Amino acid sequence: MTDEIKGDAVANIPIAVSYDSSRRIARRLSSLPNISWEVNTLIQTYGKTGVARSRHLCLNNPYASKAKEEFAAALIGDGIYPASKLTNKTWRQSIRDLWTEFAENSDADGVTDIYGQQATIASELFEAGEVFVRFRPRMEHDGLTIPFQLQIIPAEMLPFEKNEWSISPGNYVQSGIEFSPIGKRVAYHFLKYHPGVNASPMIDLSGNFFTRVPASEVLHIFKPIRAGQVRGIPRIVSSMMTLAMMDLYDDAELERKRTAALFAAFVKRPKGDDVDHPFGAVLNDTQEGSLVSTTLGREFVMSPGAVIELEPGEDVAFSEPADVGASYEMFQYRMLVRAAAGIGIPYTDMTGDLRQANYSSIRAGLVSFRRKIKAEQRQIITPQFCKPVFNRFLETATLAGVTPWTASEFMSNMREIAKVTWVYPAFDWVDPLKDMQAEDLAVQRRYKSRSSVILERGEDPEELDEQILMDKERDKANGFEEPAKEVADKSAKDKKQNEEQE
Repeated sequence: MTDEIKGDAVANIPIAVSYDSSRRIARRLSSLPNISWEVNTLIQTYGKTGVARSRHLCLNNPYASKAKEEFAAALIGDGIYPASKLTNKTWRQSIRDLWTEFAENSDADGVTDIYGQQATIASELFEAGEVFVRFRPRMEHDGLTIPFQLQIIPAEMLPFEKNEWSISPGNYVQSGIEFSPIGKRVAYHFLKYHPGVNASPMIDLSGNFFTRVPASEVLHIFKPIRAGQVRGIPRIVSSMMTLAMMDLYDDAELERKRTAALFAAFVKRPKGDDVDHPFGAVLNDTQEGSLVSTTLGREFVMSPGAVIELEPGEDVAFSEPADVGASYEMFQYRMLVRAAAGIGIPYTDMTGDLRQANYSSIRAGLVSFRRKIKAEQRQIITPQFCKPVFNRFLETATLAGVTPWTASEFMSNMREIAKVTWVYPAFDWVDPLKDMQAEDLAVQRRYKSRSSVILERGEDPEELDEQILMDKERDKANGFEEPAKEVADKSAKDKKQNEEQE
């Protein structure tokens, strides 16, 4: 760079060889910031306020509330669970039975099971952009076969304003998270009480407000969108302004409609007339469908088909509030499409509006949405929650002596024992018959395995096979007949046609 270029270098580059978006004094972009703040600085700046506003909208805005429910239902459904890949059938069955028992008693609050906790985690991810799960070891007298539980901690319990840059031994605290000098998470500094709790004599406000919990005992679940990000961002952050303004706009339109529905009439007289009582000063019901208004000692009976005589020079005018016309619904539609795009939820799912939808449009929208949901299942929920919980489950069950293997066998075969296939909730389509036929054809032509099809349907292949065998044995014991011959013949005919097509 030469000495002739002074001040803003970009502004001195000829327009023909520069980008309009990078020019600091570009007229159309003058309202956009030209400084890129570090992501954690931005989160610390808006964090507490952003989470509070997001929670308010998810509680009070019907579109945000439905979007949260749709997101949680798609991400978790009826639960994500492990299917062991061990070749040792005894050990594999033991893992399945112990996991079922642990899942039923995993909630430290005693409210739900592990799959209900997964749904709560998904809701917290939507509202606050993050959530914390703490491992809670239990005593023998608690009566748990696997003596540990999970406690869900909301984002507000880890304050964004907790920042210390020189604590022993060379660690630092950023947004409530303690890091080592090399940036490894060491501990979390949680508040002892939720910052939004009402003052109570039960709360001790005289001592230390924080509890330091080692990072090995805490799971921090969030979706990082930038490198180096340490805290989460609410999912509706880019749509928050649109939803808030839509609320105000809808409220104003609703009030306008209510006002327009009120019957109001005004008597107009020549200037200079003495008016002792305004029209409508006394307005009473006389009978069904009739109203009586008294003014200047005269009664006006307003009823269907009534003929009312006015004094000379008098006239009656009715209020007619201005209407926004046909633009309201189209404007609302465009704003909701904008909000849905920012949240990452299909418009039809967020609003329930299916008027302009058809099979192809719904399927096209769902394909993209489900691709993103699968990515979050495998990149966020599984590595940040499912795997750590399952590994702690195996370790605790082994130490509790309830497994068929010993502690030494577990240490020697830890990787093999921990190998599982995570079974995710199935996605149902609008036309399940066509999709089932397509899956059947893919298995016949060996494009897919039968096990993969079963896993995509949210079931464990081994459990399904056992259920089928049990059904066959029970049918045989009860004397039920085999499928009718014509059904078997039809299946054979269909198979032959498929082979001929190949």
